[in-house]
Parts: sequence; structure tokens; C-alpha cells
Amino acid sequence: MTTPHGHIHWNELNTTDVETEKAIYAEAAGWTFNAMEMDDGTTYWVAMNGEQPVCGMFNMQQEEAGHVPAHWIAYISIDDLDNAVAKAKAKGMILLRDIFDVPGVGRIAMLKQPDGALIGWMTPAD
Repeated sequence: MTTPHGHIHWNELNTTDVETEKAIYAEAAGWTFNAMEMDDGTTYWVAMNGEQPVCGMFNMQQEEAGHVPAHWIAYISIDDLDNAVAKAKAKGMILLRDIFDVPGVGRIAMLKQPDGALIGWMTPAD
């Protein structure tokens, strides 16, 4: 089942020490972690609560880690992503990188709000 339009679909931790964070959340929340190897050679960790995926974690690249603090980011489910992004840009939001597709996951836009807050918007794959 796809997350309805306007709902939080996913959360993700961008960190400089994924092993420490995995240990913390394994103990605190009882999560286990499944490795997903990415095309760029990095590992994306899917946190599981039993059989249910609850969020993702990955180590930030060195160039990011030098000027971006570790952070959580939420992804909101948006039905017509390209149209919504065009309208948001007209209202002052900044598209941080080109909209991209992740096979089996969905179409994703990373945005910066006029106040500086970061948010992910996505049209989840079926």
C-alpha cells in the first residue's frame, strides 16, 4: 500500500557514525538493520521493527560531513511531484539537486524551504 498524498512516507538519518547510531537504536527501539548496497558502493541501512521497515540510515560522504551536521530528514508523499516542485520553487523553495528516481522506491526531490529547513518530497513506487 502506498502512503497517501500529504503523509510522512519515510524518515532517514544522515550520520557520520552509522555503527554507533545503529547500536543506540537497536538498544533503545529494538530495531534490526538490513544492508542495501547502493550503486555508488555505499551501504544504506534499512531499520526494521520486526518485519516492518521504519527508516533508513547512511554515512554521509566526507565532503558532506565537513559542512553538514548529522540530521534526520522526513519525506512527504506527493502525488504529482514534478508539478508540486515547480509550484514550490515559484514560492521560494530551492531544489537542492535534480529530481531523481530510485528503482523500487520512488521519485524523489530534496528541497530547502525559504526558512532554511530541509525536506524530502517523494512519489513512492507502487
